[in-house]
Amino acid sequence: MEVSDLREMGADELVKKLDDARKELFNLRMRIAGQQPNTTKIRELRRDVARLLSILSEKGVRV
Repeated sequence: MEVSDLREMGADELVKKLDDARKELFNLRMRIAGQQPNTTKIRELRRDVARLLSILSEKGVRV
Protein backbone atom coordinates (compact mmCIF):
# COMPACT_ATOMS: atom_id res chain seq x y z
CA MET A 1 0.00 0.00 0.00
CA GLU A 2 1.25 3.43 -0.90
CA VAL A 3 0.89 6.08 1.79
CA SER A 4 -0.02 8.78 -0.71
CA ASP A 5 -2.88 6.63 -2.04
CA LEU A 6 -4.12 5.93 1.47
CA ARG A 7 -4.11 9.59 2.42
CA GLU A 8 -6.42 10.37 -0.51
CA MET A 9 -9.02 7.84 0.65
CA GLY A 10 -11.92 8.69 2.87
CA ALA A 11 -12.22 7.57 6.47
CA ASP A 12 -14.83 4.91 5.65
CA GLU A 13 -12.60 3.30 3.04
CA LEU A 14 -9.64 3.31 5.42
CA VAL A 15 -11.64 1.68 8.19
CA LYS A 16 -12.81 -1.00 5.73
CA LYS A 17 -9.21 -1.65 4.63
CA LEU A 18 -8.14 -1.83 8.26
CA ASP A 19 -10.82 -4.41 9.07
CA ASP A 20 -9.86 -6.48 6.03
CA ALA A 21 -6.17 -6.40 6.93
CA ARG A 22 -6.85 -7.40 10.54
CA LYS A 23 -9.06 -10.30 9.43
CA GLU A 24 -6.48 -11.49 6.93
CA LEU A 25 -3.73 -11.30 9.56
CA PHE A 26 -5.85 -13.28 12.03
CA ASN A 27 -6.71 -15.93 9.45
CA LEU A 28 -3.09 -16.25 8.41
CA ARG A 29 -1.98 -16.71 12.01
CA MET A 30 -4.63 -19.38 12.64
CA ARG A 31 -3.94 -21.24 9.42
CA ILE A 32 -0.22 -21.57 10.00
CA ALA A 33 -0.47 -23.16 13.43
CA GLY A 34 1.96 -26.08 13.29
CA GLN A 35 3.31 -25.15 9.87
CA GLN A 36 6.20 -23.09 8.60
CA PRO A 37 4.87 -19.50 8.88
CA ASN A 38 4.99 -17.08 5.98
CA THR A 39 6.76 -14.40 7.98
CA THR A 40 7.00 -12.02 5.05
CA LYS A 41 3.23 -11.85 4.60
CA ILE A 42 2.67 -11.49 8.35
CA ARG A 43 5.20 -8.65 8.51
CA GLU A 44 3.59 -6.86 5.57
CA LEU A 45 0.12 -7.12 7.12
CA ARG A 46 1.32 -5.87 10.50
CA ARG A 47 2.93 -2.87 8.83
CA ASP A 48 -0.20 -2.22 6.77
CA VAL A 49 -2.33 -2.23 9.92
CA ALA A 50 0.06 0.20 11.62
CA ARG A 51 0.13 2.43 8.54
CA LEU A 52 -3.66 2.52 8.36
CA LEU A 53 -3.96 3.31 12.06
CA SER A 54 -1.46 6.15 11.70
CA ILE A 55 -3.30 7.70 8.79
CA LEU A 56 -6.64 7.35 10.56
CA SER A 57 -5.24 9.11 13.63
CA GLU A 58 -3.90 11.90 11.40
CA LYS A 59 -7.43 12.37 10.10
CA GLY A 60 -8.79 12.39 13.64
CA VAL A 61 -10.80 9.17 13.28
CA ARG A 62 -11.00 6.95 16.35
CA VAL A 63 -11.03 3.21 15.76
